Amino acid sequence: MSKSAKKRTVASSAKPVAKPTQQPVGDVKAQKSDSSSKQSRVIAMLQSPAGTTITAMMKATDWQQHSVRGFLAGVVRKRLKLKLSSKKVDSNRVYQIAGGDGDKSAPRQSKRRPS
Repeated sequence: MSKSAKKRTVASSAKPVAKPTQQPVGDVKAQKSDSSSKQSRVIAMLQSPAGTTITAMMKATDWQQHSVRGFLAGVVRKRLKLKLSSKKVDSNRVYQIAGGDGDKSAPRQSKRRPS
């Protein structure tokens, strides 16, 4: 039996695997409604008056250190546009969302020159 004949017999005997259902990508309401999500837990930790460390965020989410840092930069700072501050306390870096509203109340400056 040739190699290609073996591949055909193996491939034809394989059973189709059901794919898990996924929510549409644009369905933001379904993503925000889950108050027990890892992202909402991290944001709640960052909004606390004491702030939180990367180690505490890693334990709360089971994420690795680079994933926590990526979440802080990509989601908290860029997507949610929250002002994230950090300070060194007892040789540990403590992160906290400054202000809580992300300074959204300030009007945005236009870059156009007046005509």
